[in-house]
Amino acid sequence: MDKERAIRQLKEFEKLGKNSEEMRLAAESWKNDFQILVSIILSARTRDETTIVVAEGLFQEYPTAEKLSKASLTEIEEKIKKVNFYKNKSKSILACAKELVSEYKGSVPHDFEKLIELPGVGRKTANVFLAEQGQDSIGVDTHVSYLSNKMGWTKSTNQKQVEEDLKSIFPQKYWGQVNDTLVRFGKTYTSRRKKDALVEQIKKIK
Repeated sequence: MDKERAIRQLKEFEKLGKNSEEMRLAAESWKNDFQILVSIILSARTRDETTIVVAEGLFQEYPTAEKLSKASLTEIEEKIKKVNFYKNKSKSILACAKELVSEYKGSVPHDFEKLIELPGVGRKTANVFLAEQGQDSIGVDTHVSYLSNKMGWTKSTNQKQVEEDLKSIFPQKYWGQVNDTLVRFGKTYTSRRKKDALVEQIKKIK
């Protein structure tokens, strides 16, 4: 894969997707690292627009790991029941908050290996969180996996393999932009036909 060509293609995705002023993603614009991490956990298989509203309500009452760690599971379930899989996510974020308090004094570690040891935090969540902190990480979600396969940047649907394939194509300084760029593009064009037509145009960029 021609790396310079891939960069030009990524920039075209960025141009065609809505920017941050038009579209807020679930990981953005929170008051602290704990809120960023929890919002990413809540966003799995849930629209960002729904996640943001739910998370805002949750953080009004439980803005820190310390406060959430003292909540009951029933209270959390009631607060986040509009996100998909809210029962499992309630257990995850409560356990995560307790572990952050006991192991990290309520702070969120900025280390991939430590992050994925936390309840509810997988590769995608950890990488999206780190990218939001300005680190060079690629979070692979459904948008990234789908578009990367369509572009021929990967032939895998395995999250870790897609991540590795993208890291081999794009220079490290672009890693933190990949998820944000492809998610914005994917959310801008909800029609699969329109999305795929634009992808075919982008693939022709030399």
